[in-house]
Amino acid sequence: MVGAYIVVGAVSLLVVAMVVILSMVTISKGYGYKHSIDSLPDEETSEEDMNHKKD
Repeated sequence: MVGAYIVVGAVSLLVVAMVVILSMVTISKGYGYKHSIDSLPDEETSEEDMNHKKD
């Protein structure tokens, strides 16, 4: 009877450890991702206008 509790406890600890490890890996990959933002159309046209005014 006590052996069953030990087995269930060990399996539970294994599952918890796997969830924690996979969570850490996922978070690490998320922080390593290079985010980029597209410029707004207004910013692109204003930059073009500035370049034409300089010429």
